[in-house]
Amino acid sequence: MRLLTFREGGRDRVGARSGDQIIDLSAADNNIPSDMRSFLEAGDSAITAASAAIDAGSGSIDAGSAQVLAPISNPEKVICIGLNYADHAAESGMDIPSEPVVFSKYASAIVGSGDTIKLPPSSNEPDYEVELVVVIGKAGFNISESDAMGHVAGYTVGHDVSARDYQLQKPGGQWMMGKTFDTFAPIGPDLVTADEISDPHDLGIRCILNGETVQDSNTKQLIFKIPELIAYLSHVVTLRPGDLIFTGTPPGVGMARD
Repeated sequence: MRLLTFREGGRDRVGARSGDQIIDLSAADNNIPSDMRSFLEAGDSAITAASAAIDAGSGSIDAGSAQVLAPISNPEKVICIGLNYADHAAESGMDIPSEPVVFSKYASAIVGSGDTIKLPPSSNEPDYEVELVVVIGKAGFNISESDAMGHVAGYTVGHDVSARDYQLQKPGGQWMMGKTFDTFAPIGPDLVTADEISDPHDLGIRCILNGETVQDSNTKQLIFKIPELIAYLSHVVTLRPGDLIFTGTPPGVGMARD
């Protein structure tokens, strides 16, 4: 299913997209949480209730009239992977990493896919990075690669907006500071559940800027695949429902075009 968060009457709701309609899951079943993180924490019971609500088709509204927000606005963790496409590493003048390059963003960077990105006056070098984002659905620590995909709730699209002057020119290289300005992590609009994606390692990924396609690749080019990333990260931190993993960007970033 395609899950989303939308606002109606000043209240945020969890919904499911069904054609040109959005099913208000929280209205259809009072037992369904009204925020996505709580929905994911509820596990299979929430998914079962959501499926029943979709089948019933009650509480639907026109998708075109809904204010769609970021699918998850309050993750405990926003984890990002750098240099995870070989050709992007090459265009950045970096060696292909021998293990995942990890940094983070704060949740305050998250906005919806149609929201405004606010460029900070303290930076003169904003850049774009389209990414596949993994959404964790089941908590775990020390997760094995063989079990990793069972911890995935689904996927969304993310934009790892980056201030290159902060990231690369500050003392020591301030990756997090250059990437976690408010509004620097648009995601969405939908969270597509894992059962809808037959192979997350064979998805087209594209960024269009002012009508021009500037990034066009496929997730089959990922250096470290999703099970590797989940295993690697969960040996250090407990992954929890709603956590986001930005899996890296393909080539074509503005920095490499200058």
